Amino acid sequence: MSRGTIHGVGLGPGSQDLMSVRADRLIRGASHVAYFRKKGRTGHARTIVEGMLADDAVELPMEYPVTTEIPFDDPRYNEWLSAFYERQVAQLAEIAEAGRDVVVLCEGDPFFYGSFMHLYTRLQGRVPVAVVPGITGMSAAWTATGRPVTWGDDVLTVLMATLPEATLVERISRTDALVVMKIGRHLDKLRRALASAGREDEAWLIEYAAMAEERIVPLCDVGDRVPYFSILLIHGNGRRP
Repeated sequence: MSRGTIHGVGLGPGSQDLMSVRADRLIRGASHVAYFRKKGRTGHARTIVEGMLADDAVELPMEYPVTTEIPFDDPRYNEWLSAFYERQVAQLAEIAEAGRDVVVLCEGDPFFYGSFMHLYTRLQGRVPVAVVPGITGMSAAWTATGRPVTWGDDVLTVLMATLPEATLVERISRTDALVVMKIGRHLDKLRRALASAGREDEAWLIEYAAMAEERIVPLCDVGDRVPYFSILLIHGNGRRP
């Protein structure tokens, strides 16, 4: 009996009509569909594909043991997540060994800061694995602004707001175009870093890019909090004809 394939399928930023044709085909034809979610939640990836799954599709929710409850540098964080990924890999490999394919739903692109990467590296050499790329949230965000993000020789830097403030200041100061993700509780720190780099007035905040609630505002008009699905942008202004 031939083994099944684990498909990591990029869903794009959150709208079904921004998925690839290949992603659409795999999702609608899947007998087994796995997706990450926080305990007690539906999960954003599962919400995106609502109405697309076959009636008899077997759903495999993978619930994180921890998200933001403890700091990333707490030794328990990696320990719990590593054990979690090992359990999910064992389940997926068992299904594939039985000859069934599994579609793993991935927000954005599977290889861009996604949880699927931690499954992918552990599944290598055990069962066949394939990846379907998706449009990233940052691409949807800069498209929403109606302005190109890079020109000519512009350097684009992608940062996580979770980085130390001094690191943020250094990287923001050195780049032409900028994307900052994972803002959340780090908004004040990010604001200080942008001000220190002299670029606060250039920054835009895009909330829920490519979703129904999409909102684009200058950072200076943003309040004290931002939604989870928020991306900060600074557009490049490089060489052009």
